[in-house]
Amino acid sequence: MPLLELKNVTKAFGGIIAVKDVSFSVDSGEIIGLIGPNGAGKTTIFNLITGVYKPTEGNIVFDGKDITGASPASIVNAGIARTFQNIRLFNKLSVLENIRTVLYREADYGLGDALLRTPKVTRIEKKLYDKSLEYLEVVGLTDFIKNRADSLPYGLQRKLEIARALALDPKLLLLDEPAAGMNPDECVDLVELIEKIKKTYDLTIILIEHHMDVVMELCPRIVVINFGEMLMEGTTQEVQNDSRVLKAYLGEEYANA
Repeated sequence: MPLLELKNVTKAFGGIIAVKDVSFSVDSGEIIGLIGPNGAGKTTIFNLITGVYKPTEGNIVFDGKDITGASPASIVNAGIARTFQNIRLFNKLSVLENIRTVLYREADYGLGDALLRTPKVTRIEKKLYDKSLEYLEVVGLTDFIKNRADSLPYGLQRKLEIARALALDPKLLLLDEPAAGMNPDECVDLVELIEKIKKTYDLTIILIEHHMDVVMELCPRIVVINFGEMLMEGTTQEVQNDSRVLKAYLGEEYANA
């Protein structure tokens, strides 16, 4: 059974159809690419999966349960986390606090315990601190734990956003253009990081990305969206050599690569 299924999903905003009759599935442990021109509807699909938008038609099933129209909070709790095209960090908090803030959802102590700093609070705070360091170590940010988030170089901010998504303990991770603004060396580093976190946390991943070298390196299967509709899905090789994809998006330089 697939971990995620989109079944004939459509999203209309008034008379504008942003996504039309899109269907695809993702198996547990798989990493797939979701590509297409700007404005094709890719981020809208992420917003539908995560409950930001409710589908006009169709159904979304995650881990065997219909999550169509569910709230974003319930979808996070079900095991779906994401990053964003435009980085969304707690800019004035430290790198460590950005992760620890997410983990506080696991803190099962009350206001009285917090005010009195009971042993229970001390124990839980130590646990959250250690877990925060674990996620930051995975993405290579342990040397920056005291830095303010907005003081980090752009590429490191991207890594921090990924670490914060990992702290939600997802089964499915949605990465929305994680290589945006990165130079070639940073893209190579990002590919290695995504491969590492996929293996470390046994993740299923959907990747939206315009850096096609990143997509081709990471994703054995790719879904192509154009004008809100499925253009095709197939293996990396099939996508590289499909005339419709070349015409709509990739360009001849990717043919027979």
